[in-house]
Amino acid sequence: MSEIKTWAFWRAFLAESLGMMIFVFIGLSAAIGDRNNTYPDQEIKVAFAFGLAIATLAQSIGHISGAHLNPAITLGLLASCQMSILRALFYVIAQILGAVAGSAFVNAIRPEIIDSLGVNKLNGVSPSQGFAIEFLLTFQLVLCVLAVTDKRRDVAGFAPLAIGLSVGLGHLAGPERRAVFSSDMVYRSATQDVASTQLDPLGLQLYCSHLMTIGYTGQDR
Repeated sequence: MSEIKTWAFWRAFLAESLGMMIFVFIGLSAAIGDRNNTYPDQEIKVAFAFGLAIATLAQSIGHISGAHLNPAITLGLLASCQMSILRALFYVIAQILGAVAGSAFVNAIRPEIIDSLGVNKLNGVSPSQGFAIEFLLTFQLVLCVLAVTDKRRDVAGFAPLAIGLSVGLGHLAGPERRAVFSSDMVYRSATQDVASTQLDPLGLQLYCSHLMTIGYTGQDR
């Protein structure tokens, strides 16, 4: 309980919240994209946006909070005894608050023709198959994070890049999602949210943030 009284703790809390806000803002902005573009390059653009955003933010705030930016990562580090239950709880709260703020910004500036910030649906697979795919994609992300943060390894400054590539990989390898952005337009894209939540292309990855995003936009798909 003593850690909650320190400035370092709240500095990390603020970093997670700000980082998630930026992450969701960039990701959703990219996912909304050009409504006239239904080609595969839209998926590639979204995957790069999420991956590069994570890599950039990990480099920017990693030294402050660890740049989890994902409840799945926080739970993974908690399970591996690398953080306390109290810190994990506050990290998840910070991530949710940041996700709500990021989606609010996108909602405020989105084009009028866009009536949703992106709600993912299963695409040609059953719920159980979708869960299996999302579980594996989330697993590879958590595994990557645990591997590059292992103190027994020296990955120098390549950890953010590795994590960013893992996030991008998850978006590219999740063919079961469809994101609905408007009443008459369907994009096959990796719009997330958070931790499974779309289960986002990373499954458990932006689960809480996307649940909050869907709730904020008031869309019931």
